[in-house]
Amino acid sequence: MANKSKPKRNIYTHEIDLTPLTIKNQERDKFRQELERIKYRGYEVEQLSDGRKIVITKPGGKFVFGTIKRDDFMVWIFQPGDNSLWLISHKNILDDLEEKGKISPADTIPIIDALERVFHGEDPDDILQQVNLNNPCKEDPEVLMKAYKWIWGQEDCNYPPPLQGRDMSMKGIMELRSRLNKI
Repeated sequence: MANKSKPKRNIYTHEIDLTPLTIKNQERDKFRQELERIKYRGYEVEQLSDGRKIVITKPGGKFVFGTIKRDDFMVWIFQPGDNSLWLISHKNILDDLEEKGKISPADTIPIIDALERVFHGEDPDDILQQVNLNNPCKEDPEVLMKAYKWIWGQEDCNYPPPLQGRDMSMKGIMELRSRLNKI
C-alpha cells in the first residue's frame, strides 16, 4: 500500500536575494545575542530632501487565513543619522493631514490634491516639480506622498483588484478633503 502523506503547507515560489550568514550554535544567551545583531535587509526606494529615505523590507509578514502574503512588504522612513526606522502607517498619515487641516485648511487641500495624483499613478517627484506645497505642521508633504506611493503599492499587492487595495485608505483622505472644503 502506498504511503499517502498530506501535501506540505506554506510552500511559496518566489525569487529571494540571499546574503550568506554563518553563526555557530552556542549557549542560549550568546546565540540570541548573535541573532539580535543580524542587520535588517531592505530596499532604498525614495530619497527625501531632509536626508531620510523611504525603505521597504520584504516580506512584510502579513498572514491571511494562515497563509503568508508572499508579495507583502513594509514601508519605513529611515533616518541614516541614527539608524532609526519608523514604520509609517495609514493612521499616521491621516492624523498628520487632520492636524494640518486644523491649522490651515487652505494649505492642506492642495496636499490632499497632490496625494490624489499619487493615488492615480503620478510619481511624487514629478508632482513636486510642478506644485509648491506649504506645510502647516508636522511631516513635509514630500514625505507623505513618497510614503503613500509605496504603502498604496503594498496595499494593492495584498488586496489586488477587484478588492479594495489602496481605495480603503484613500476613502478617509477624501472624506477629510470634503470636510475641509466646507470650512
